[in-house]
Amino acid sequence: MKGIRIYRLLFILSFLYLPTQAFSQETSVMIRAKAKDAKFIGSSIGGAKVLVKETLTGKILAEGITTGSTGNTEKIMKLDHKRGVDLSDNETAGFLAKLEIDEPKFVTVEVFGPVNKKQAVVLSSTQLWVIPGKNITGDGIVLEIPGFIVDILSPQTHERIDASAKIKLAANVVMMCGCPVTEDGIWDAHQYEVKAVITGQNDSKKEIELEQKEKASTFTAEVNLEKGLYELLIYAYDPLTGNTGVDKTNIIIN
Repeated sequence: MKGIRIYRLLFILSFLYLPTQAFSQETSVMIRAKAKDAKFIGSSIGGAKVLVKETLTGKILAEGITTGSTGNTEKIMKLDHKRGVDLSDNETAGFLAKLEIDEPKFVTVEVFGPVNKKQAVVLSSTQLWVIPGKNITGDGIVLEIPGFIVDILSPQTHERIDASAKIKLAANVVMMCGCPVTEDGIWDAHQYEVKAVITGQNDSKKEIELEQKEKASTFTAEVNLEKGLYELLIYAYDPLTGNTGVDKTNIIIN
């Protein structure tokens, strides 16, 4: 009998001293990146990079890329938003972080987007408590990504151009989700200021306004330059929302 009692005691103690990991629970947290004044950053633009870190230690608990569609344009951009009603649906871009935790964790969520456009990528972050077994779904954690993606199309980097030639300036300007900028569209080209700033070797500067005319999101202008080396910067600016974007390159005029 004594042996049985000892066995039972050891059996109970074995449960008391089980590693806490045995009681960890998978907890899901939906994380989304939404372009300021636009839609969600998803597969069509390459997504946004997501890192979920334990705040005190910096340990990465989950990481991935937001995938899916940019979302429902009507719901996001045209309809009034009501409390408790999700902007997203099952197809809308996001990253579902699955955390194995055994106690409440104070985490930092970092989103870098759009991850494939290095000159435009923006970091947005927040912090929150995640509690084991208490999933955060639906819209989940939505981080706003301000700005424009600006890509200089012409002239090309380090292009050599004859001084007698007209130089075509062209830039592609889209929202951070990839949504197009068009004349009188939802993202109206008339609302935005798009300019080229050309800097010469003697720090002389010339500013030229670009306009969107024929092709969606493509802003163009023409200019003549004297011989020399030049830095070309093209920026986009929205005076209503404060969105901004920049791209730069260098050219040679022979």
